[in-house]
Amino acid sequence: MESQALMLPEPPKLMEKAGLAAAQIIRDRLLQRSCCHVLVLAGPGNNGGDAFVVARYLQQWGNSVVVVCLNNLNTVPSDAKQAMQAWLDIGGQIRSDIPDGDLTWDVIVDGLFGIGLDQSQKRCIEGKYAQWIQTVNLLSVPIVALDVPSGLGGDDGCIYGTAIRATLTVTFIGLKSGLYTNFGPEYCGIVVLNDLGIQVPTPPLPHIWLLEQNLANTLLPPQRSRNSHKGSFGNVAILGGATGMIGAALLAGRSALHLGAGRVYLGMLSDTAPPVDYGQPELMLRAPNELFALASLSCLIVGPGLGTSPQAMTWLENALSSDSTLVLDADALNLIAQQPRLGSVLSQRKAASILTPHPAEAARLLNTDTAEIQNNRMAAAHRLSSRFNCYAVLKGAGSICCFPDGERYINTSGNPGLSSAGTGDVLAGMIGALIAQGLNPGNALLLAVYLHGAAADRLLLQNHGPLGMVASEVVLAARSLLNEWICSCNNRF
Repeated sequence: MESQALMLPEPPKLMEKAGLAAAQIIRDRLLQRSCCHVLVLAGPGNNGGDAFVVARYLQQWGNSVVVVCLNNLNTVPSDAKQAMQAWLDIGGQIRSDIPDGDLTWDVIVDGLFGIGLDQSQKRCIEGKYAQWIQTVNLLSVPIVALDVPSGLGGDDGCIYGTAIRATLTVTFIGLKSGLYTNFGPEYCGIVVLNDLGIQVPTPPLPHIWLLEQNLANTLLPPQRSRNSHKGSFGNVAILGGATGMIGAALLAGRSALHLGAGRVYLGMLSDTAPPVDYGQPELMLRAPNELFALASLSCLIVGPGLGTSPQAMTWLENALSSDSTLVLDADALNLIAQQPRLGSVLSQRKAASILTPHPAEAARLLNTDTAEIQNNRMAAAHRLSSRFNCYAVLKGAGSICCFPDGERYINTSGNPGLSSAGTGDVLAGMIGALIAQGLNPGNALLLAVYLHGAAADRLLLQNHGPLGMVASEVVLAARSLLNEWICSCNNRF
């Protein structure tokens, strides 16, 4: 998904193809009647050149097009100059500001900067361009961004001053990671890729992928045999549940149970923990030391409600020294950040480890601040995985999963409903359940992250919005979806 050195056509020809492709998409998707009114914002670079090509085609197809641009033929790059001249040659006019009055636009085209900001040291948009963006963002009109919404970092999803809130983004040649993480999903709308028909004899090998439904379908556990039993689907243990945080461990346990683990054990640190989860009596509550005596443990989850007491530190050290596959969440991550020696032990483990930090936890692990993590989420996920020799998911909008070999996946599911207490505990339990059913740690991480978001997306539709979505209902929605996917992929109902 990151930019690569490709053998591309000459710029004017490439600009013509990009502009025509975008114009066709705008016409087919958004212009449902003849002589629509289109406002085109053209910037000072090649993105502005693309915009002039779009304007020319839309005008030639019978629409009324107004182009707004601060530049003239003498102040734009040569290829954009050709596109501007071609617009003028058909009688097109260029205005220096958005027209006042009662004119109603059917669509607005953003061709101000695109990826130009990425190529100019991430400068912030200001002045007249910022005013235009703020003006059109307030209009109830579909906005189509060319390549990347202006003001959005194409590689990091950061906002540089202000940014276009697009309804649709037509991106060219290849996908940009910034469209899918950080602020990208909020600002780009629907993303449509047009590769412009470019044929590359030896394309570069990808190392970043989108985590979508098609990929998730390839990771599913198999349909269960009739001749199976609880021992067929592994044992998950969860270490946590300190005083005042018992619910976190219970949520992780219930998640692991409902997502298919054969047996789920909870090692509760709290002296006041109940002897049984009366809401889910299938969970087996134990003293923490008993977890390490369990035979054939598929996965040990450490962190939900763990706390940062000396007792918690001791049990985390025991876990890091074990041969079990680990999922490390919440306070397990905070303890590792506080004690560098634990990070060293983690990085030298032979068994697989999975880290599940949100941005603040990632910042502690990497000895930086949250803003720095969010400013380059892709690099932060890679640093986590590399430093601790582990699988990692940097949670947030467009969660990024990273493997020890540097492969990265950007998740496309999920919504703000997951911004509530306990959803991270649920994710940890889901990862453990999938490992217990035989998925390798990387595949379990990818499927759990996508399924977690997809469950929230289903609840979003059922609840008509994200408000009030709680972790416990994400568990049940995820169980339903996983069963549906498995049945569907096996053509059995």
